[in-house]
Amino acid sequence: MAEQTGARAGEARMDAASLYREEIYTDRAAGTLRVLVPVKADGSADAARPTLFIGEAQILTNMGPLPISFEVDAKNLTEAIENYGEAAKVGVERAVRELQELRRQASSSIVLPGAGAAAGLTGGLPPGGLGGGKIKLP
Repeated sequence: MAEQTGARAGEARMDAASLYREEIYTDRAAGTLRVLVPVKADGSADAARPTLFIGEAQILTNMGPLPISFEVDAKNLTEAIENYGEAAKVGVERAVRELQELRRQASSSIVLPGAGAAAGLTGGLPPGGLGGGKIKLP
């Protein structure tokens, strides 16, 4: 498998039939629109393929800002600007669901102690029996 990855890395080639010119638009408040304009290998516009509109936004988490990318359904820049808000809402909701699922998976994972830690436990009690504090119950 490592050989395949190495071979592919040595053959890094661009697909001349899938080229796009990237334009970036922002209002410096709500977010950013990346417009991917299809072009031919000579750089001229390729009218046979659709222009793609990708919205970008950030949500603040306790770990810092999280960048969100989402596709904006539009035929031109004016439509993309109009549809940005709804597409951003859907993109953020999707990201939140994915974060919740990752959190759920992390909390439900079973953590097994290593062999050394298990050897110190006798009968499911910590070493030394019940409690190690100074308070004694009668």
